[in-house]
Parts: sequence; structure tokens; C-alpha cells
Amino acid sequence: MRRLTLVLILAMVGAACSAPGSRGAQPGSPPPEGGTLPVAASPRGLTVPDGFAISVFAAGLDFPRHMAQGPDGAIYVAERGANRVVRLPDANADGVADKVESYATGMEAAHGVEWHEGALYVGATDGIYRFTPPVKAGEKGRKLVDLPPRGGHYTRTVHFGPDGRMYVTIGSTCNVCVEEEPRRAAMWVYNADGTGGRLFADGLRNTVDFAFHPQTGAIFGVDNGRDSLGDDRPPEELNLIRDGGDYGWPVCHGGDIIDPQFGKPGSCAGTEPPVLNMQAHSAPLGVQFYTGSMFPAAYQGRLFISFHGSWNRSEKTGYKVVSVPFKDGRPAGPPEDFLTGFLQGDNTVVGRPVGVLQTQDGALLISDDNTGNIYRITFRK
Repeated sequence: MRRLTLVLILAMVGAACSAPGSRGAQPGSPPPEGGTLPVAASPRGLTVPDGFAISVFAAGLDFPRHMAQGPDGAIYVAERGANRVVRLPDANADGVADKVESYATGMEAAHGVEWHEGALYVGATDGIYRFTPPVKAGEKGRKLVDLPPRGGHYTRTVHFGPDGRMYVTIGSTCNVCVEEEPRRAAMWVYNADGTGGRLFADGLRNTVDFAFHPQTGAIFGVDNGRDSLGDDRPPEELNLIRDGGDYGWPVCHGGDIIDPQFGKPGSCAGTEPPVLNMQAHSAPLGVQFYTGSMFPAAYQGRLFISFHGSWNRSEKTGYKVVSVPFKDGRPAGPPEDFLTGFLQGDNTVVGRPVGVLQTQDGALLISDDNTGNIYRITFRK
């Protein structure tokens, strides 16, 4: 399919924008409370399929990660660099955030966000927090679950399933090792109030995001494979995460690659293989099943995945958003490029996508923790 390259030329408002490839806000310098967000020029050359359009929804954020839309219609974004969650209202529905409001603070490296039954749940490095409106300025959320300290992978993702339970993923402390802490490299499940926690699945090196299939309720999660086995091994994984499943790490990768340090013959037997292997070192960090009515019918039920991009591959890879077709509750083909251009022809990185969120109007929001932007993708009917 021919694709349309978009060069977004946006007026400069407020503070000067950062150069391409740098974040819009510096650590410890979040946008002013209640102030108008700076509008950054989008990196040139972002590409989406014909008929789609891309614009900047918000700019100048401090390492924006995962996002959620609240019951008030505003977008809530985890600002990892500022240890908080901000609220971005769009009262006039023009597709541009009106201002930034600090909403939830006092957490270490906020990453995961989820609204459930009128409360905001935040996955931070040190635990899962609940904020129940009305939230006063500076109010501490209720810490529902204590989580292990930083380690090598320190993001914490939280989502609620159709069963009303809270699912949490935590990555490993290392590239490859034997973990002593059972909550590492695993998915745990809790009651909504944080009680009754138990191991749901393990062998998941770093599952930074997961989503529930809109028809079956099955959990699909993306796992970041280990390093130092070459440019193309092991693959990044899309897993169908089952209760009690063992997904191999650290002894087996990609369903059939025995780890040279920790594995032995037969290590892959009894492990759950991926339902889809993806290019090694792409770093999948965000997922979203599309159920909206804005995009064409061909996109219904697809799983959108953000690739943050490689850091140690001899030739860079990732730095894009792809879509995976689904049929009968399973992947039905390889990933297809949807949003590209973050990695330019001369290997210059101008963005690193993280969170993927479908909003109530059917648009997609993509957070970029390299520039501090959030992009909005729409389809022009």
C-alpha cells in the first residue's frame, strides 16, 4: 500500500521546543501546573497509511509512558521522569490537549495507568497505587501492593481483566539469571483491592504491556527477549498468557532456543511458545486491540504494538508502531508497519514510541518518551 508521508509544521507556542531526538522536558522540569502545553514541531517524515492523519496531541512531557482515558474524557499519562500522572483535558474536542494538570504524585517512576470502577490505578516501581476522586493536590494514593525494588527492569504494568481482577507484570532484574524473587519476570493477579495476590504466569523476562482480547478475554502480552545472542536472536515475543503458564525465561527463548548459559537439553519442553515471533531487539512496550469505529473495517480487532527500538543491535531496528491482524482470537499474519519515521534513513532516531491508547472517539494516541510528545492518529472518512 502506498503510504503518505506527513510533515507536520506546527506553530511554536510558549517555551522553545527541543531539537529532534531530545525530550521536550528535562528531568525535574515538568510542564507548569495548569499551564498551556508547549507545542513541538513533529519530527519530519512520520508516515501512516493513506487516508490516515497524524497530529501532536500534547508536547513537552517528561518521559510519557502508558496512558488511559478517564471517565471525564481526559487523558491520563504516566510521566516517568516526573514520578507522577498528569491529566490532559481536551474540552473543545479539537484533538489537542488544552493544558497539563498534575493529578497523581509521590510515586517512583510511574509507568502503568488504568481506570477501574471510578478510581485511577498506577503501576510504579515501588508498588500499585489507587487514587479515588476527588484527588487533592499533593494527596498520596493508597498503596495497595508493595512491589520489589528497581532491578534491571523497573517498570510496572497494571490492567484489569474482564473478571474484575487486577493483573500486574514485573520484569527481571537482569538480562538473564535465576530470580529468587517470585514476582520478578512474571505476571501476578490480585483482587481489585490488592489482596489475594498469586502467581499467574512466569518465565516472562520483561512483559511491559498486555491486553485482553475484546471477544475472548484472553491475555496477549509482548515480551522483550534477552540480549547478547546476536542481532536476530532471540525473537521478541507475542504470548498468549495462560494461568499457570511457563514462558521459558531464563532457560528457553522464543519457544525453541535453549539458553547457552542457563539452559540444557529439554529446557524448552513444557514451556509455552509464542503465538507470534517478532524481530529481535525491537523492544515492544505498548499494545492495544482496536475496537473503535473510526478506522476502516480492515483494522477492526487488530493488535497495535509499539516498538521502542533497539539499543545494542549493530543495525538499529524497531522505532515504529505496527498492527497485527487477528482471526478467530489468534494472530493471522505478521506485523504490518503502521506508523514509521522515528528512525530516519541516516539512522538518526527522532522518537521512541511507548504507549498506545484507543480513545473514545476511535483515534489512536501514541506516547513518545524521547521527544515528550503524544501523537494522535485519525482516519479521514
